Amino acid sequence: MKAIILAGGSGTRLWPLSRTSHPKQFLRLNGNKSLLQQTVERTREAISPEDIIVITNNDYKFHVKSDLSTEPAIHIVLEPASRNTAPAIALGARYCLEKLGCDKDEIVFVSPSDHVIKPLDKFKEYLKQAAEAAKDGYIVTFGIKPLRVETGYGYIKTGYRVQGTGYRGHPTPYTLHPVFNVEAFTEKPDTETAKRYLEEGSYYWNSGMFVFSIGAIMEEFGRYQPEIKKMLDLSFNEIVSSFSGMPDISIDYAIAEKSEKVVTLPLDIYWNDIGSWDSLYDVLDKDENGNVKHGDIVSVDTKGSMIIGSKRLISTIGLEDIVIVETDDAIMIAKKGETQKVKEVVHKLRKDGRRECVDHVTTYRPWGNYTILEEGPRYKIKRIVVNSNQKLSLQMHYHRSEHWVVVRGTARIMIGDNEKFIHENESAYVPKSTPHRLENQGKVPLEIIEVQS
Repeated sequence: MKAIILAGGSGTRLWPLSRTSHPKQFLRLNGNKSLLQQTVERTREAISPEDIIVITNNDYKFHVKSDLSTEPAIHIVLEPASRNTAPAIALGARYCLEKLGCDKDEIVFVSPSDHVIKPLDKFKEYLKQAAEAAKDGYIVTFGIKPLRVETGYGYIKTGYRVQGTGYRGHPTPYTLHPVFNVEAFTEKPDTETAKRYLEEGSYYWNSGMFVFSIGAIMEEFGRYQPEIKKMLDLSFNEIVSSFSGMPDISIDYAIAEKSEKVVTLPLDIYWNDIGSWDSLYDVLDKDENGNVKHGDIVSVDTKGSMIIGSKRLISTIGLEDIVIVETDDAIMIAKKGETQKVKEVVHKLRKDGRRECVDHVTTYRPWGNYTILEEGPRYKIKRIVVNSNQKLSLQMHYHRSEHWVVVRGTARIMIGDNEKFIHENESAYVPKSTPHRLENQGKVPLEIIEVQS
């Protein structure tokens, strides 16, 4: 079995922590590992690292490489353009055929990179059952048993129980876990409709995970998405070069809602797609008053709330069921149950051309990161962190000079034709129109303060 992990999404439903340049799959929200790292670890329990493919947008390649630096066997495939989940899965299928030597009977597990699933041993059982059904030609979706009235998810309506081919072609029921026919996929419902879905019992949340054979998914692309199938007949490199011509469409719209091969395997385990601040609240540990508190927080008469701080002291008095998220450049305050509307805030920010929906104050690069501390009409102050054995590209600026002060580590610098080392509490000056480079040859991160004039 192969695994395709989709890590190219730029969702901003967890704004202001998640932004276009640093989306939620790279955030460390429920521990010291990113959601992508947790997904890879979970997948690696059932599938060998050399059989795992992470597909991401070209803009996120350094985030992925950084998160997976200890997983050299995992394959990283870069999309040259963002084209939703159907083209990404097609690209992954072609990679399996051409680069990994798979045949069309190979079973593939497709998973988003930003979900929380437990317990792992039970999930592995479901994955085994899904693979069995996929060998019978089915495209298996994982449905999640609803636990509450939820308007933030799509739903799957199930029908009759399907059977496997069994011994010598005699149909037999799947014994490990039941698998059901799909009657319909439904969009995110209103509250009354979601309540009815919960009461009826035949509806499940759509998890976005799939298991299928390469042959089955290629056949359905040919039947329902001829543009994608046409691309699939090309070589992997040809697909990459013409990837921007792929239709921008999800696998749900492209295949799942149309195909007669789609079935659902209901999962009776804990699953959370961290699709809103309310969802994140459910995952995190709470104090005796039901509060989630991260950062420098002082609360008085506050109950059932989530307060996440960055650097400033946050104090709350007499609040109940409130979400507060503070970053270096933005504060989001919402009532619990209303946090799905964060996307409306992001839409307004994007419409107004505000950078806060795209970038953090801290920007991540292959060599490390930099944070803008202060900025004015004639100056900018940054904190620059260069990781061990990394260096910045050779640069030259015609309209600004720079002052560097080392506050941690040792910097190897080149200014014009001169190279030297500067240590903690030492500085260097870079005049205008002078080539320069900054490098960290040490074992600890190099941290400098840069003043641009």
